[in-house]
Amino acid sequence: MSTVPADGVDVVEDETYYPTDRTVVRVRVLSVTESEKFPDGVKYLLHYGTRDGETVVRYDNSHGHHERHTGAGLDEDYEFPGYEAVLDRFFREIPDVGRV
Repeated sequence: MSTVPADGVDVVEDETYYPTDRTVVRVRVLSVTESEKFPDGVKYLLHYGTRDGETVVRYDNSHGHHERHTGAGLDEDYEFPGYEAVLDRFFREIPDVGRV
């Protein structure tokens, strides 16, 4: 991760990809000031879904806790294995996209 600027937020990655005419991949990673809410200093959103707004799979910690969402809703059994492991898992779950 890069160093955090004075305002406490540094955009590490913010990309949107359209692997097919019906799907979208959004990767947004911020380096933030370490806090109780973000003890690792990382805020992230990894989203794969349809262009009309349906979530296929999404990982995020935007509410201060790590979550995995699917089309069926919140994955209550999800346990955060570390950011790099989440990133790898996310890209393995996306068909025909691979790690960008």
